[in-house]
Amino acid sequence: MIFQYWGATQEEIETPVIGDDLCANATVIATRCITIAAPPAEVFPWIRQMGFGRAGWYSYDWLDNLGCKSATRVHEEWQNVNTGDAVPTGPISFTAAIVTAPHAFVLEVKNGKKMKPRLHFTLAYELRPAPEGTRLVTRMRSRINIPGGRIIEQLFLGPGDGIMLRRQLLTLASRISQHP
Repeated sequence: MIFQYWGATQEEIETPVIGDDLCANATVIATRCITIAAPPAEVFPWIRQMGFGRAGWYSYDWLDNLGCKSATRVHEEWQNVNTGDAVPTGPISFTAAIVTAPHAFVLEVKNGKKMKPRLHFTLAYELRPAPEGTRLVTRMRSRINIPGGRIIEQLFLGPGDGIMLRRQLLTLASRISQHP
């Protein structure tokens, strides 16, 4: 899968990330990481403000933000996302499943039956202190329970998420370094 482990060390791939238990039966798992030259307390607000109609996603804005440029600074008015809140993505919304400033932010989508959802997707951002600032470790976990779901995950969801998340991490690192 494209960018499945982009930027991640073997240890980061193998060790748990907060929120792994939310989608314990995932059929696709990807870990992507980057080091950001700022402490977690300065990185976390950039992540907390993500969302459609808010800060955007810091990725390919023409695709995931309908052409609107993602935020280039931290906005205080978008810092009120807490555990259980909706985070808009466009046609659907994530739920902020875990919000623990400045250490973790986990997004979740769960559609369908409670015990066996048709789509279960989590995206975790774990901010680990590092000598250089912050090691931002992300973990995507998904399971699509429909005929052909595994093929959809392998051919589209996994690679697409990898391309978008790689761009997001690079953009976050660049923007945060420009705003000490």
